[in-house]
Amino acid sequence: MLAKIDADKFTSLASKYDVSGYPTLKFFINGFPTDYSGPRKADSLVPYLKKLAGPDVVVLKSNSEVHEFIKASGKKFPIFIGFGVEESLVVDFGKQYKKRAWFSVAKEISDEAMVEYDFDKKPALLAIRPEYNEQDIFYGPFEGEFLQEFIQQSLLPSCVPIRYETLKLLKDDQRPMVLTIVKDEMEDKSLQLIKTLKAAASGNRDLVFAYVGSKQWEEFVDTFNVGRKTKLPMIIVWNGDLEYYSVSGLETLNEENLESEITRFVEGYRQGRTIKQSVKGPSFLDFLYSLISIKTVYTIVVVVAVLILALNMSSSESEGRQKSIKSREARLAGQRQFDDASEVGTDNTESREFGTGKKED
Repeated sequence: MLAKIDADKFTSLASKYDVSGYPTLKFFINGFPTDYSGPRKADSLVPYLKKLAGPDVVVLKSNSEVHEFIKASGKKFPIFIGFGVEESLVVDFGKQYKKRAWFSVAKEISDEAMVEYDFDKKPALLAIRPEYNEQDIFYGPFEGEFLQEFIQQSLLPSCVPIRYETLKLLKDDQRPMVLTIVKDEMEDKSLQLIKTLKAAASGNRDLVFAYVGSKQWEEFVDTFNVGRKTKLPMIIVWNGDLEYYSVSGLETLNEENLESEITRFVEGYRQGRTIKQSVKGPSFLDFLYSLISIKTVYTIVVVVAVLILALNMSSSESEGRQKSIKSREARLAGQRQFDDASEVGTDNTESREFGTGKKED
């Protein structure tokens, strides 16, 4: 159920739920409000709300229900389906990652379905990332640490495009990030590089492989001291703090031999042949906060500008009123002087007339 309210009109209700800015979205579960921090565009907001309102784990009883579940889940969230996996093994993860993924268990599955989803034995946990057309399979062991690691890693695509949304997801991942910076993500040579990075990621699951285009997000790229003369593609390792690492002799990639270059880079990083450098901008989390604060800064600037304008207008009006008062006082003072002079003139006239009379008498 969706609802809206004019908080300027119903101020007591806004105060009750700590609404201090607009627009504010609140998500109510059983009457209890929580702050909504998900996407706000319609194409992303609707599936996000459906995810929040859905069950932690969905039980599927047939091949057709598996198909319908995948279709209904959409492309915005990873999908985890346990084939022959006990519901109790994934229910805690369903709660933990409720805002980030769909979880389900399939009770009955045919051999044809196993072929369709490309796994050959049970129990198995299938991870599908519809947005990136990727999937992974996990055969166990189905114990906390191993299962947790698989789910955590499968929440992200094999090679992560750096966006504001993916940065928010990466902040909870403790793995070092192998970040490749290209000029334009949409160029053919960049697309080929991304394919090579995905292949490298499959053999190095303890690392996060990511890429970003200077054309797509120049502000973020500038953080790593990338200028107009910097040769791209550039590859580094970043842990999200105020420092990043390049591998000696492999600061940039030779696009003629990408697979070998990336392999050498990873080996050089693992062997410690790195050069530490400082980022030019904020740390990982600070960068996120700075992005959020940019909107706030704009808002503050506008508010301050309006206040200054109002103060100037108020000052001008005050000065105008003071000038008007002074002018009125001057006119009154002049009038009083004129009146006094008139009265003096009248008295003198009367005296002359009286004096003339006395003399006449």
